[in-house]
Amino acid sequence: MKVLVIGGDGYCGWATALYLSELGYEVAILDSLVRRHWDAELCIQTLTPIAPIQQRVGRWEELTGKSLPLYIGDINNYSFLSATLQEFKPDSIVHFGEQRSAPFSMIDREHAVLTQTNNVMGTLNLLYAIHELLPDCHLVKLGTMGEYGTPNIDIEEGYITIEHNGRKDTLPYPKQPGSFYHLSKVHDTHNIHFACKVWGIRATDLNQGVVYGVLTDQTGRDELLINRLDYDGIYGTALNRFCIQAAIGHPLTVYGNGSQTRTFLDIRDTVRCVELAIATPAAKGEFRVFNQFTEQFSVKDLALKVQKAGSTLGLKVEINNIENPRVEKEDHYFKATNTNLLNLGLEPHFLSDSLLDSLLNFAVKYQDRVDRTQILPKVSWR
Repeated sequence: MKVLVIGGDGYCGWATALYLSELGYEVAILDSLVRRHWDAELCIQTLTPIAPIQQRVGRWEELTGKSLPLYIGDINNYSFLSATLQEFKPDSIVHFGEQRSAPFSMIDREHAVLTQTNNVMGTLNLLYAIHELLPDCHLVKLGTMGEYGTPNIDIEEGYITIEHNGRKDTLPYPKQPGSFYHLSKVHDTHNIHFACKVWGIRATDLNQGVVYGVLTDQTGRDELLINRLDYDGIYGTALNRFCIQAAIGHPLTVYGNGSQTRTFLDIRDTVRCVELAIATPAAKGEFRVFNQFTEQFSVKDLALKVQKAGSTLGLKVEINNIENPRVEKEDHYFKATNTNLLNLGLEPHFLSDSLLDSLLNFAVKYQDRVDRTQILPKVSWR
């Protein structure tokens, strides 16, 4: 099967492209490399040293003997996108090619517009290209659990059955996104759902939790294949930030009281989930939604786990609560369903087993690359 990974130079996309390539899929990468441009604009860099994409691809091909074609361009350019699809003719398209940071989208009007234009228009271009050129192609789209927000009821997988005034229906689960980035994902969801209904496109929306970890079997094979570990206030997750802070002796910065609860999964489970979605594609006209996560933690839980793991490395880790720069509920109910991927065969990795190997050890190893001016929040939602 031929798989095109859009955003294949990014964190999830790179790991996925290599994983599928090793499994025997014929994989190509499409990427505009704009994330590298945004890093330069914001004066930030990932903790781990990332080689140019041509070197990364060349090293993979040298080590494995597997071809990994590279298409550099923007899916907002429809001529480029359609030409790529006609040349490569993928059976499945894995779409990671979006601006993925909530803080980035909240910097100012310009970054909010950029995020929504890049994400929503790019996905809409892709839907038209599939409809016009590859109507049987299966779209596997990266969504986010952040689309749901923190409702006071259980979060189902994409749909909810409700009764109202004596009538019953199954409807898309209500969305309560928390940033202009998360709103862009909601717009994507509605557009994909509509395209499946009117054009018969087959699509799987992977509502992914927060991903952690650097290592997969493929990215750990060579220094040139290493994956990102973002820790800054724009792209860094709370868990990544805590690990870097622990490594350099900076107190862990818990936003607010730390009760905010989110879903999480290991990068090794991300690539496996994509494989499962590809191997069991949606039916023609079907819009599936899988909640892609394995565990739930509060921010405070994460800080305590990093503190405990750090002590095994001889690190003295303090925890500080700071003012929350986001507008979000801190004390809230949170219970999400994640049965679909488990039923397809996902065997999860757990944070307790990988915190040291895939996060803290990397933080300690590359601590000299830490820019201390980037580990505190710089963007306010207010």
